[in-house]
Formats: sequence, C-alpha cells, structure tokens
Amino acid sequence: MSDDPDFEEDENATPGPAWLGPKASEHEVVTRSRAGRGLTLRAMLPNAITAAALASGLTGISLAIKGDWRMALFAIILAGILDAMDGRIARLLKAQSRFGAELDSLADSISFGVAPALVLFLWSLGELPRLGWLAALAFAICCALRLARFNAQIDVEDQPHKSAGFLTGVPAPMGAGLAFLPMYLWLATGDAVYREPLYVAPWTILIAILMVSNMATPSWKSLRPSNEFRIAAIAVAALTVAALLTETWWTLVLISGVYLALILWAFLRYQKVKQARRAEKAKAD
Repeated sequence: MSDDPDFEEDENATPGPAWLGPKASEHEVVTRSRAGRGLTLRAMLPNAITAAALASGLTGISLAIKGDWRMALFAIILAGILDAMDGRIARLLKAQSRFGAELDSLADSISFGVAPALVLFLWSLGELPRLGWLAALAFAICCALRLARFNAQIDVEDQPHKSAGFLTGVPAPMGAGLAFLPMYLWLATGDAVYREPLYVAPWTILIAILMVSNMATPSWKSLRPSNEFRIAAIAVAALTVAALLTETWWTLVLISGVYLALILWAFLRYQKVKQARRAEKAKAD
C-alpha cells in the first residue's frame, strides 16, 4: 500500500521460520505461516484483491500504449485503492498468509514501480531516449529497492522512525501518485510545458530518491486526528471524494501538494523527536 503506517507485529507470532518473513507492503501484520498447507477459503478474498490491483496496474500500461492517458492514470489509481484494501480485509478476516505477503510484494513493485515508469516514458520521457529511459529505470528500481528494504527490516527491533510513528521514505503508492503530478497538471490545464521531458525527468528522479531516502515521512498514525477533529476529518474526506468526482485532476494536484507539505512537516517534527531523544540519552548517561 499500499504502504501503511499501522503495521504492527502479532504478539502471538513465533520468532524464526514460522514468521511470514519478507513483506513489501507496510500494512501486513506478521503472523504465523500455514507451513505450506495452502490458502484457506477466507484468504482467497484479500489475495484476489491483490491480484486485481496487479491486473489494474498492468492494464494502465496497456492503456498508455494506446495513448489513453486518463484511463491509464485511473487504472493505476484504482490499483492503489485496491492495494489499500487487501491488507485491511486480510486482518479483518484473520486471513494473513505468507503467500499473500509475497503476492502483495510483487504486485506493489509492478503496479507502483514498473507501471508508472512505463506510463511516464510513453507519455513524455521517451522524447529523451537516454535521459528519459534512465529516469524511468531509476523510478522502477528505487521502488523495488524501497520494498526490499522494508522486507529486510521486518524483524529489526531498532527502527527510529517507526518507533516515533513515522515511515522511512515515501511509500510506493504515494511515490507513484507524486510522480504523476506533471500529468495531472497537463490534463488540468492542457499546457504542453508540463509534458516537457526536461522537466518530467528530474521530477521523476527526485521522487525516486525520496522513496529510497532515510527521511521521516508521515504515517496514518502520525496523522491520526484527535477526538475533537474527527468529525471535521470525516467532512474533509467526503468533500475530497466529491472534488475527485467533479475536478479530478486539480484535486489530485492539491492532494499531491498537501502530501509534499506533510513530508516537510514530518521531517521537522522528527528533528524535534531526535533532539528529545538525545537529551534523554545525555541525561541517562
């Protein structure tokens, strides 16, 4: 998820080989493996949603080849929505499995790494065969590296960002959404300047770097509203959906801008957390 800050470990999980092991999404709960006994019936639903997200991401490539840019974007956005659902449904049904974790890893890498890279290359970057292809490669590779880093850190106890309620780097689905910002602006305004590969290539590389960076980025936990603001948050969510239906591209531009601002907010807030930790350590010493 998509990458999700609400990731947590199952207290009843047994360390070692019985754990699920590698993961790509930051919303999967570590739990017991079924040790090769196959999928339960209730596990089929979340895995079917993951497969649908993969199919949606790949369909985005097909639509981009045909030049249907709007539908290509919608397909990848749909993949993001489905990816946000599968882990939560798996937890709701208590249907987590190693198979699901591995499938989710592969689906995320393709839907939010390979597919956006190819769509951007077909839309703009292809006009710069060398630099454009390098930018597309950088995005796809950095997405895969981010997912691999998360897999490798599943069992690591010392994770400073996670313990403070933040993520490390931009999550893969959000990275894909941010990479498409020039396309949103182009569709909203019709101005060809937003399709200029000399601008799109550096932007794509910048987002790729943010995905593999060690920056603290916002998580759902860090953005969770307090009790007095929860009704207002519901209203904002409803208005956002309405805006997406009426002014899709400008709303996506706004969402991208808000998320970029939240990255800066998370960075500054985490600096305060680091200072507080240093002060506590100095006091303990």
